[in-house]
Amino acid sequence: MTNWLIAHFVKDADNIKDEQVRYSYGKLSSLTGIACNILLFLLKFTIGILTNSISITSDAFNNLSDCMSCLVTLFGYKLSAKPADKEHPFGHGRMEYVVSFVVSVIIFIVAFELFKTSIEKIFTPDVVHFDLTLFIILLASILVKLWMSSFNMTIGHRIDNIAMIATAQDSKNDVIATSVTLAALLLSGFAPQIPFDGIGGVVVSCFVFYSGVGIAKDIIDKLLGSPADQQLVNAIKNQILSHPEVQGVHDMIINDYGPGMQIGSAHAEIDCHMDILKAHDVIDQAEREIDEKLHVIMTLHLDPVDYSDPETAAYREEVLRALEHIDPKLSMHDFRVVPGENHTNLVFDVLIPYDCKYSKEQIHQSIDDELSTNASKLYTVINFDHAFTAATETHE
Repeated sequence: MTNWLIAHFVKDADNIKDEQVRYSYGKLSSLTGIACNILLFLLKFTIGILTNSISITSDAFNNLSDCMSCLVTLFGYKLSAKPADKEHPFGHGRMEYVVSFVVSVIIFIVAFELFKTSIEKIFTPDVVHFDLTLFIILLASILVKLWMSSFNMTIGHRIDNIAMIATAQDSKNDVIATSVTLAALLLSGFAPQIPFDGIGGVVVSCFVFYSGVGIAKDIIDKLLGSPADQQLVNAIKNQILSHPEVQGVHDMIINDYGPGMQIGSAHAEIDCHMDILKAHDVIDQAEREIDEKLHVIMTLHLDPVDYSDPETAAYREEVLRALEHIDPKLSMHDFRVVPGENHTNLVFDVLIPYDCKYSKEQIHQSIDDELSTNASKLYTVINFDHAFTAATETHE
């Protein structure tokens, strides 16, 4: 079924790097999700009314919230295709985040009302009318959700789309919620004196609330400025380092302006003895490759580094060993040696992970203590900073 849908609704389906093809995949995923979730909502809402079951009604609204999420995703794909204009030079992709936050608020309201009604049903339960046909329909809805999970997982892995993979996981969570509803309906049919329906409604309303929390958290993180996806960061670094002239990459920044619009910068270390025109050509080529393959507008800053000087190399290795002894997560870049008449300055930057247990002062003192060679004539001038991505600095 999945391959049939792809074959009929996605043109040039194998060209997954093309933006229009990826948009077609996204549209197919969203529209399929909308159709399935609307169908499930109508079926479960009708069953909930006919059986007088609050747990089934709660599960129906859980599917409705999933439908709204699909609508937001589809809206986001559409906005990401809208060109930039004078008022919005970075495009309109972030509008998806605003709409998603509004959806999460609506989900919170729905979850609260369902939770309140379910609590009332526990203390003042209504008779739930069990029916085998309705039970079979509810069981069929579980199979639909399992197929939706497989469908989104297949597409997500095919085009390397994390959002679709997350949607697939959400469908698996819905299977659990519907299973709770199914169990409540079955138990209510055998033991109507126990408020299984109200208890099931509480559990399902908590699932609805949890989905709202997940949406809200993701959106708030994006608006505040969360680190870029680790896989994307690694892919960008690997692409830059695929050029043998580049010896290291650091100070990477990725700004997210919504789906399809990411702008970044990084420093690329190149031998200072290389011809400047050749070095510039290497940087230009790396920027073009990142744009074409990873769809990120990247600006690379050339950092000239002297790897041929034996004294500089020796001092650099000594500082690296010192950092390794302090904390293996510490990394260094922009290392240079500035000799003087009475002392020599070792100037470099140290990248500190946010979870590092040592302070800047402790790290600085430990580095000075580790530098034994000509210690009285060595001064360390260190600039401490934090990464703007989740990845560590990369050097060869």
